[in-house]
Amino acid sequence: MIHDPLDDGWTLTAAADTLPPDLPRPLADTLRTGLRVRVPGTSHTHLLDAGLVPDPYLDRNEEQLAWMRRVDWAYERTLGAAPAGPGERVDLVLEGVDTVADVLLDGVVLARTANQHRTYRVDLRDHLRPGAQVLRVALTSALTYAEAEAARLGPRPAAYPQPFNMVRKMACSFGWDWGPDLQTAGLWRPVRLERWRAARLASVRPLVTVQPDGTGVVRVVVEIERSGLAGGDGRLVVTARVAGADAVVEVASGATAATVRLEVPHAPLWWPVGHGAQPLHDLRVELRAADPAAPAGPRGTGPVLGTWSRRIGFRSVELDTAPDDHGSAFTLRVNGRPLFVRGANWIPDDHLLTRLTRGRLAERLDQALGAHLNLLRVWGGGRYESEDFYELCDERGLLVWQDFLLACAAYPEESPLWEEIEAEAREHVARLTPHPSLVLWNGGNENLWGFRDWGWEAELEGRTWGRRYATELLPTIVAELDPTRPYLANSPASPNLDLHDVHPNDLGHGTHHQWDVWNRIDYTAYRDEVPRFCSEFGFQGPPTWTTLQRAVRAEDGTVARKEHPTFLLHQKAEDGNRKLDRGMAPHLGVPHDFIDWLWAAQLNQARAVRFAIEHYRSWWPTTAGAIVWQLNDCWPVTSWAAIDGDGRPKPSWWAMRAAFAERMVTVQPRDGREVLVVVNDTPTLWKATAVLERQTLDGHVLARAERPLTVGAWSVGTFPVAAALRTPDDPTREVLVVTLDRRRAVHTWLEDVDLALDPAPFDARVHPVQDGYEVVVTARALVRDLTLLVDRLDPDATVDDALVTLPAGTRATFRVRTSATLDAAVLTTAPVLRSANDVVVTRRVPDEPRPVTHVAGA
Repeated sequence: MIHDPLDDGWTLTAAADTLPPDLPRPLADTLRTGLRVRVPGTSHTHLLDAGLVPDPYLDRNEEQLAWMRRVDWAYERTLGAAPAGPGERVDLVLEGVDTVADVLLDGVVLARTANQHRTYRVDLRDHLRPGAQVLRVALTSALTYAEAEAARLGPRPAAYPQPFNMVRKMACSFGWDWGPDLQTAGLWRPVRLERWRAARLASVRPLVTVQPDGTGVVRVVVEIERSGLAGGDGRLVVTARVAGADAVVEVASGATAATVRLEVPHAPLWWPVGHGAQPLHDLRVELRAADPAAPAGPRGTGPVLGTWSRRIGFRSVELDTAPDDHGSAFTLRVNGRPLFVRGANWIPDDHLLTRLTRGRLAERLDQALGAHLNLLRVWGGGRYESEDFYELCDERGLLVWQDFLLACAAYPEESPLWEEIEAEAREHVARLTPHPSLVLWNGGNENLWGFRDWGWEAELEGRTWGRRYATELLPTIVAELDPTRPYLANSPASPNLDLHDVHPNDLGHGTHHQWDVWNRIDYTAYRDEVPRFCSEFGFQGPPTWTTLQRAVRAEDGTVARKEHPTFLLHQKAEDGNRKLDRGMAPHLGVPHDFIDWLWAAQLNQARAVRFAIEHYRSWWPTTAGAIVWQLNDCWPVTSWAAIDGDGRPKPSWWAMRAAFAERMVTVQPRDGREVLVVVNDTPTLWKATAVLERQTLDGHVLARAERPLTVGAWSVGTFPVAAALRTPDDPTREVLVVTLDRRRAVHTWLEDVDLALDPAPFDARVHPVQDGYEVVVTARALVRDLTLLVDRLDPDATVDDALVTLPAGTRATFRVRTSATLDAAVLTTAPVLRSANDVVVTRRVPDEPRPVTHVAGA
């Protein structure tokens, strides 16, 4: 097979009648006459690269580019391909068209596309002529198309006003409560010509299992496309090799499928991160013509017609949803071992998808590992990720939960949407089978929940809404093409139970989304629930200072304050800032100074996330997983992400890192009193002595105990705390400190607003070192959540720890890596060195402390 990339020589034009009349004339003239571009690319990236439009991520530029949503575009280039030879196929392959388009050659329509998530292949044999021809891809506005479909089929309810559920385009391209509304259009994945003869490998699906005796089995399911030309119906031979095993099968004349079985004795197992190694093995598949002179059988072969290779891993995966005393389980098992999922939701890492690189994905996935995650959920309002993403997850042992791309809306089940969803699902299920990191297919996000709770049933008036996608089409495709992996109908969902009998967001069954916290109630309410698995929860916080300074600015170039229109454009959540204020008020108060407010909002996000994770982990194995919303951002925005749109960790990333640590100590309520919970998510026994002290905020020990304890591998231990330790004399001035090995838990009986916190409780010293500085902090009184915001001094600076709570008399050393020369005085004072102590708006009333209300779930 010969591949001929068609990446250059394109001209992008806009249909004149779709351009707004007030567009600047030089820009309008360029778009009418044409702009030379390379693909992959989209309307936005091409115009950005040419300097014709401002960066939509900066300030209020998103609003300036709203006109692009309604434009019809066309890509055109000369095609000088030689006509097909005898017995030769020539195909045009478009790996990704965004989204609604006609594909034409010399004015003849070859194909029509209406799905960003599909690959299109067009047989050009009967259309190629000697000399130059014109290849054209004419794109219609996806918004215009979607509105027409809504008018034709009848409207369907959705979480946002625009009809993203009427067209197979990345849903968040139309805007989300954390993302911009840009609605790109273009050839967003490679375009090429393929020349081939006789037959080609259309699809290769390695279905990997592990037998009880440790033998790894790979069933390589091969689908073959025949050319339909002379010589295309002959016998073929498929060869497969992996890990020292090889096998050959013959494909009979005219047949289009074959299965090769490979067995690898004592196959080394692929494990999730923290559970073992991730050995990967090259699987190579060849398609050859059979030697016509040889007798029937797999050994006589002719020329190679096609090759395919991927790396695979040997592992088994199961999802335990069996009924139990609490309802029904939702526990993931890999290689027979149940595991607690330490996860985060993943969205596209850049709204402009063509800018994503393997290096950028590697950086983000390494940040996931740094936060002690073992799973990422690829959320259903984005895209099926690139091969780079899944390969990098394979290498790192990061498990992947893959949503099908249906999110927060009712989706028509009529044609052509049904056929489009089926086609894309078949393509991506087949494509992703090699990846051991992929452990779960999920039928969509909040579609079943929306039908039950969001008023859809009355609004639909009997119209289809997508239930059959979740319960019929998608599970059928997974069962047919990838029976080695479990399928879940939706998130949230109660598996094996009827939608009308058991609520899809029921705590006792399946997956749960907790959004009352954030939207209307305090984060301490996390403890009111013990779900079987929480696949979405989270809290908002602003991005880092340097990101705000670059992208969220007022007219004078300074960072826009929280009520400024620019800040609000980069705060997409409904009533978002007031929810931030309401969320921090009971804990830190609401600072009036904007710089303090930013820090308080970031800190409160971190605390809410850590509070939830520690609670969920303390209930293992009843609760078998926690997937935070969300890991990453796609642009600069105030959001739920732990890593902001410029790739910088927010304080919430450090909270995840602490709360998801393999070994973790926390104080939790049980039956109205505090207990010590010790989490050991490692393969070795944890045997140590815990030291518990009730002390004053300035370090005077009031009660002390030592407690030898043992917690088994992959287990959680719960231990009582003596009354003398858990009963304060003056809760405004006391703290419980638990130390176990090098881990520490610090528990207060009141919120910071009611504590007698010293606003300046530490001494700090700075020591220059080879690649930056060491900052040594010694606490004179309790310091809560000490954090160095080093990006304020150097955008490229990093620090090795954050959110460190120091009891009186203890010390912490922070390593700051930077090539810049920093002022020690600036480095050790606000707004760079921060803590809860210096930002809390105290509301203590003498002799009338407000206790924290903690209600234990069961």
